[in-house]
Amino acid sequence: MGIISWIIFGLIAGIFAKWIMPGRDGGGFIVTVILGIIGAVVGGWISTLFGFGRVDGFNFGSFLVAVIGALVLLFIYRKVRS
Repeated sequence: MGIISWIIFGLIAGIFAKWIMPGRDGGGFIVTVILGIIGAVVGGWISTLFGFGRVDGFNFGSFLVAVIGALVLLFIYRKVRS
């Protein structure tokens, strides 16, 4: 996937992560988008590294990995900020 695709995919994953795990985060929507993009990339990399499957396009498996990555990153961000 190209970088634009990852940004769009991360944006959607970040919105879903924020919807699943609501709360007050500094930065609001911008932080959610950034965490979503980073979570999508890191989640895809870890998934591929451990052999859980490849993130290879806009499909359900890739989306699930991206959302899980964004959730983990959002959780870590909140723990660091508190």
